[in-house]
Amino acid sequence: MFKRRRPAIQVKTPEQVEAMRVAGLLVGETLEVLREAVRPGITTMELDEIAERHIRANGGVPSFKGYHGFTGTICASINEEIVHGIPDQERAVQEGDIISIDCGAIVDGWHGDAAITVPVGEITDELRALLDVTETSLWRGLAAGRAGARLSDISHTIEAHIRSQGPYGIVEGYGGHGIGTEMHMDPLVPNHGPAGHGPELVPGMCFAIEPMVNLGTKETLELDDGWTVITADGRRSAHFEHSFAVTPDGPRVLTALDEGREWFAKLEADAPS
Repeated sequence: MFKRRRPAIQVKTPEQVEAMRVAGLLVGETLEVLREAVRPGITTMELDEIAERHIRANGGVPSFKGYHGFTGTICASINEEIVHGIPDQERAVQEGDIISIDCGAIVDGWHGDAAITVPVGEITDELRALLDVTETSLWRGLAAGRAGARLSDISHTIEAHIRSQGPYGIVEGYGGHGIGTEMHMDPLVPNHGPAGHGPELVPGMCFAIEPMVNLGTKETLELDDGWTVITADGRRSAHFEHSFAVTPDGPRVLTALDEGREWFAKLEADAPS
């Protein structure tokens, strides 16, 4: 019997991480442009067109467009749609909705990938809590991505925070991934699981981390379009993502405008003394 080999993880040089930062920063800037553009009545195709114009005008190429036949520059997933929503000229967001916007870009052969969930106008306290829990779990997971840790420490940290906040559904079967010269690379990074497993993290490894959290069940369905994933019970879902590099000085968030400094400082300030 042969032992199953673990998939190789691409390790970047410091110069290659700098090149990834260029792609990541473009993705982060594009998402901020889209955040400002979200308003009641805007269609998901209008958001897609804004994203494509911004990426191409700044020297990038949309990494989602044409990927296995996907037609959009962004994934635009509204309310009960978890991920992979296809932009549509007839689909407009309304007051009280939430929309997950997932965006990727390639610059000089290197990929960046990130996502935000944006409220449309005023939303309920329940939805605000969902967005906060999901985004905070992402940042706690990123903070766990230090050299010397194990890959599953990220997964466990994400799950532990979500479980501590209430009976949310943590989506299984979809998760983070390696990133670099391709958008999706080994290994898969689930949003749940025990700590202390998987490969040891070393400087130069890069991952996209993306918790997806539901108000109700963790169970999902895929629509007939072959892309859009929704909650099985029709309740709403949130999704946040960042790409980061493991460095000797800690995680460097390549798709965050400030590389994560504000969030990491906040988590450190909130940690028990």
